[in-house]
Amino acid sequence: MIRSILFISAMPVLGLIFSQCRERAESQPMAEEVPYSHEEFNAYWYSGKAEVASYDLSQSRYGELHAGKAVLIFVTEPFSRAKQVKLDHPDKAGDDKANVLKLNFTKKFNTGIYPYSMMLSVFSPADPLGTTHALKTTMSSQEWCGHVFTQLNRDDKHYKMASYSYFESEGDEQTKVKAGWLEDEIWNQIRLNYQNLPQGEVEIIPGLFFSRMVHGEMELVKVQASLVENDASFSYLLEFPRQHRTLTIEFGKSFPYLILGWKEVYAGLGGKKLTTTAALDKTLHIDYWAKNKNRHQYLRDSLNLNF
Repeated sequence: MIRSILFISAMPVLGLIFSQCRERAESQPMAEEVPYSHEEFNAYWYSGKAEVASYDLSQSRYGELHAGKAVLIFVTEPFSRAKQVKLDHPDKAGDDKANVLKLNFTKKFNTGIYPYSMMLSVFSPADPLGTTHALKTTMSSQEWCGHVFTQLNRDDKHYKMASYSYFESEGDEQTKVKAGWLEDEIWNQIRLNYQNLPQGEVEIIPGLFFSRMVHGEMELVKVQASLVENDASFSYLLEFPRQHRTLTIEFGKSFPYLILGWKEVYAGLGGKKLTTTAALDKTLHIDYWAKNKNRHQYLRDSLNLNF
């Protein structure tokens, strides 16, 4: 499934200090070890670079499949515990500073004449045991009808949700959702410590992308979760009985546990089965924020980004 991997030379190392967050996930006993050395974790995730991976996307929408491109960007950064935003001056933040693994997940595809552009961001404490829940998740979706934005902030035993939409029935909404596993934090959990992925029956808040597509409610639902070892990869399966939906994420068996692809199947209008798939295309390990000049546009070709 992997077509090619290209590594770009490192820029100056970020002055981040690896710290362990102590809030433990509630749903199951946690592994006391990690499937990698802390040295290789720090060398990869604290190198001053991000991992940028592009995927060939086949997105189900309006009863048809639409070709597109997805990108997963994983990077560590200093984060404010109180404000839940990236710190401008982490050296002055004291105990307010938490190092997080951030995922920026984008999808771009066209439906007939008009395009979709969707983005998900997930901020998980870079706990070396991978035993902490995400602190914050945001999602935005833009298309020619309008745009929407949703944000979840963890607050003690709840996620505070703020949602804004151009649909009258959704409108501007602020509420609280009982905290549990987020589907959207699973991607970070795989990278931090796949051994602590929830398994068996577990309560999960469905992903913001999925909720957007089906205009679903934000709530905990019961899910069957399982981890399967294949010959050359792992597959993590989430089964949502109430939504008649499954999500399978395939990832590598060795560090850094690269996401190889995913498959989502759910029932659309009239019960028709809808399937979305993505397969890894290209990967860069790069300080992309420093590659913002016209002369750097060739790097988009390196990722086969045509959208």
